[in-house]
Amino acid sequence: MGLVSLLLRLVALFSVLSVGSGIGANWGTQATHPLNPEIVVKLLRDNGIQKVKLFDADYDTLRALGKSGIEVMVGIPNDMLAPLAAKMKNAEEWVSKNVSKHITTDNVNIRYVAVGNEPFLQTYNGTFLSTTLPALQNIQSALIKAGLSSQVKVTVPMNADVYESANSLPSGGDFRQDIHEYMLPIVKLLSDTGSPFTVNIYPFISLYIDSNFPAEYAFFDGNASPVNDGGTYYYNMLDANLDTLVHTLQKNGFGNMPIIIGEIGWPTDGDRNANMEYARRFNQGFMSRIAGGKGTPLRPGPIDAYLFSLIDEDAKSIDPGNFERHWGIFTYDGQPKYLLNLGTTNSGRLLPARGIQYQENKWCVMRPNARLDDPSVAASVSYACSLADCTKLGYGTSCGTLDGKGNISYAFNSYFQINNQLDEACKFPNLSMIVKTNPSQGTCRFDVMIQPYYGGADGRLPKQLGLVAAFALFLLTFL
Repeated sequence: MGLVSLLLRLVALFSVLSVGSGIGANWGTQATHPLNPEIVVKLLRDNGIQKVKLFDADYDTLRALGKSGIEVMVGIPNDMLAPLAAKMKNAEEWVSKNVSKHITTDNVNIRYVAVGNEPFLQTYNGTFLSTTLPALQNIQSALIKAGLSSQVKVTVPMNADVYESANSLPSGGDFRQDIHEYMLPIVKLLSDTGSPFTVNIYPFISLYIDSNFPAEYAFFDGNASPVNDGGTYYYNMLDANLDTLVHTLQKNGFGNMPIIIGEIGWPTDGDRNANMEYARRFNQGFMSRIAGGKGTPLRPGPIDAYLFSLIDEDAKSIDPGNFERHWGIFTYDGQPKYLLNLGTTNSGRLLPARGIQYQENKWCVMRPNARLDDPSVAASVSYACSLADCTKLGYGTSCGTLDGKGNISYAFNSYFQINNQLDEACKFPNLSMIVKTNPSQGTCRFDVMIQPYYGGADGRLPKQLGLVAAFALFLLTFL
């Protein structure tokens, strides 16, 4: 064995021992009214969350993380892979602007660069197959040129669908046949540089797409019938899934590669299985494992993971399902959704965000004298929901028990609040009115939005004005 090869193997072995365990959180910002980043950083620190995973490199977000000591995984969106793969200069400029500058000027503790986000997801139909590896190579080279490659590691967060099992057991694990040739050079680069394999695992999704999936197998209570894999017993899906990856890496010669769970969690709304109790049960069960340093049968040591997610995002795509906007352990305004002990606070519970300022207590609802059979109702509700957030409506959701007028009022109010309570946003023809009495019912919360945050390069004001302008055109159809 050559000296260089030996050194690379020692680097990889050291990295599997040195990747830190503990809990982090995914901080997404696809929201109409995102919290001020400085408030979010205080929220992270108040709750003892010492690691955060980002999906981009937003300037204000990274600057707010400066001097916090919080470990940061900064993200590169998939739509940036092509230009980063095309030219080394693009990668160097990206690293200089989004990594080097924040480390040296703002003292941000950047530890990882996530190159893409689930780029080999089957639903992408191969869009990013040819650009992920060269983008990864160029970013790694740029980090080396910047003198940061020992401090900042690259990784590629993958969905768990990149591997499969020939026998439906962990021991049969291997990379999907259609992407096998693409995965191996990526994994080799990660191994050679002492970087981790990052995987996103979602037991909820299995329950969502398969009504016959044994629900108890998604949780950690030990109530499910175990799966016997040659004498190794698996009592929950996480262990089985993660060890399928371990077998996959072993089978391809990378048995010592460190693994990070990039995303894991449970949503609280938008589906009958997405509710507060299931989310609390899953996340608390997972956190108890983290606190106890318990891993899987093949990787019994502590797990390095990032909860998905920190805060609800009401502007996320709902193509996967309405639940996509409700993964947060905190509501959009930074309030804890349920009792969850991360093991990091004296109170044993989540602490709320501080310094939140709300808009006026007023709501847009359906007029009492308006009729459900008014011909403009369907178009008005469809318009409001297409530009706002109606994912809490429907069977098994938190607002699933509303009557017809309640559903319409919810849609109108969502549009009204997203547009910062502008009077023009509550002028559905002969149908709507503004009230000062909270119309919330039972578990269905009619939100009042927080004061808009206009920081960052893509300030929110133009978007809201654009929505109102579009609403004016919509109203013309009824004149």
